[in-house]
Amino acid sequence: MPQLALHTPLGEITLSEDSDAIVALDWGRGRDLDETPLLRRAADQLQDYFDGLRAGFELPLAPFGSPFRQAVWAALRAIPAGETRSYGELARALGTSARAVGQANGANPIPILIPCHRVVGTGGSLGGYSGAEGPATKRYLLELERRALAKRAAPVASPIGQGNLL
Repeated sequence: MPQLALHTPLGEITLSEDSDAIVALDWGRGRDLDETPLLRRAADQLQDYFDGLRAGFELPLAPFGSPFRQAVWAALRAIPAGETRSYGELARALGTSARAVGQANGANPIPILIPCHRVVGTGGSLGGYSGAEGPATKRYLLELERRALAKRAAPVASPIGQGNLL
């Protein structure tokens, strides 16, 4: 299975590909590194994400999991960047329990690309996170997205009336 490791603000991560789709994102450096065009594209999109230039990803993803987990992961991908949903909200939408959503969320094999960090506890508490430094990583990802969205929404200043016309 081809893999590509890259440096991020969260440390090294490794992307894995199988059958022309991303199947895993792991914290740390993989051992079977073999860059492919898809892995390069995923790495470039992740770099743009960490640089605040991208809020979402346009990549084929194929996480391995039960139909229930697939449904939870699809719901995670529907949460807009910079926003959160509670485990309870997702559970109600999926007709299941918050605990079941939490277990599927924690089993997500492609964090960041499938944004499990956007799921929080009731009342906005962060809850846990299985990647890198745990809740601190979750907080970092949420703040990164909020800053990037705020930056994109900020109006661009016009040079007219600023005394610097030629």
